[in-house]
Amino acid sequence: MDRLNQKILAELQQDSSASIAVLADRVGLSLSACHRRIKILESDGIIEGYSARVNRRRVGLELLLFIEVKLRSQESECLNAFETAVVAMPEILECHMISGDFSYLLRVAARNAGAYEQLYRERLSALPNVAEIRTLMSLSTVKPFSGFYLPVAG
Repeated sequence: MDRLNQKILAELQQDSSASIAVLADRVGLSLSACHRRIKILESDGIIEGYSARVNRRRVGLELLLFIEVKLRSQESECLNAFETAVVAMPEILECHMISGDFSYLLRVAARNAGAYEQLYRERLSALPNVAEIRTLMSLSTVKPFSGFYLPVAG
């Protein structure tokens, strides 16, 4: 990963809708060289895709919740069953296997407390092999995720 690729990635994480011409100008490359590098980053799997960041409140999702899940067992079939079920649930925005007292950390957005309660009762509590669930509610987002920090060398 050279300095120019790091600069391209940093710029794309800030604004992936910028044209290649604008991006090339920002990183100091010709249009064709910038386009070629982006295509290589995509084919190498470094760039996995492009998306829009949606303001959750403007689409009616008032609550942002982090949910710690402890499983009954750490056996492979229990982990696999839980992970398969989580992947199939569009309400779960992210799922991370974690170290510590809990097995997984989930991120969920919900319209309101009632909608989250329904999700909790009907879907989350029914996930396979769950022993314990603890919900943490975000009061405010101090620093939202805007991309991975890639220090540009030189």
